[in-house]
Amino acid sequence: MKNLIISAALVSVAACSNEAGSAADSANFGNPTMNNHLVQTGQRSYVVDLAHRFANEVPSTVTFAFDSAQLDSNARIALKEQANWIRQFPEIRFRVYGHTDKVGSSAYNKQLGKRRANAIVAFLSSQGISRNRLEAVASFGETQPLIVTEGRERRNRRTVTEVTGFVQDPPIPLDGKYAEVIHREYVESATRESYLESTSSTSDE
Repeated sequence: MKNLIISAALVSVAACSNEAGSAADSANFGNPTMNNHLVQTGQRSYVVDLAHRFANEVPSTVTFAFDSAQLDSNARIALKEQANWIRQFPEIRFRVYGHTDKVGSSAYNKQLGKRRANAIVAFLSSQGISRNRLEAVASFGETQPLIVTEGRERRNRRTVTEVTGFVQDPPIPLDGKYAEVIHREYVESATRESYLESTSSTSDE
C-alpha cells in the first residue's frame, strides 16, 4: 500500500526553478513504477521532492523595499501561506536564504541579506513554527541576482525559503519519515474526498 502511496505522490511533483536558494534538480519522472523503484533504492532525493512541492504549492520568495528588511503586507500574506504549508509537515526542516541587489558594498549587502532572512524566520516563528526547524543561513548578498543590473531591482531584493531536510536523520525508504508524511497526506485526502462526496450527495437530495 505504501508503495502505491509514494508512487502517486511523486508523480505529482513538478519541477521548480533553478534559482539559488531553491532545489536545482528539476527532473520529473512520469512513470510511477520508475518513481517507486528510485525511492526504494535510495536513488531519488526525498528532500528535492518535497522542495519541489513547497516551491510549487506556496510562494517561496519574498521581496523587500530598497535597503530594508521590513516585511510589507504582500510579504506577510506570502509568509502566512508558507507557515500553513510548513505546519502540515512537522518532520521537515527549512532554510531561508537572503539576497540583495547590487547597490552598496558587498559586505553591507551580505549583512542586509542575513537580516532579511532573519526577518522571515522571526515571522514564521510567530506563526507557530518551531525555531529548531528554521535556519537563516549566511546571505548570498548581491552575488546571485535574478535580474542582472547594477541598479536598484526589487526582484533581486528577496529571500527564498527552502526545504532542506528532516528534523531527524534521513528516512529509510518506505519505513521512515517520508513514508509517514505521504501516508498522512493520503489519509487526509481520502477523508476530505469522502466528506465532499457525502455533502454533495446530501445537497442533491
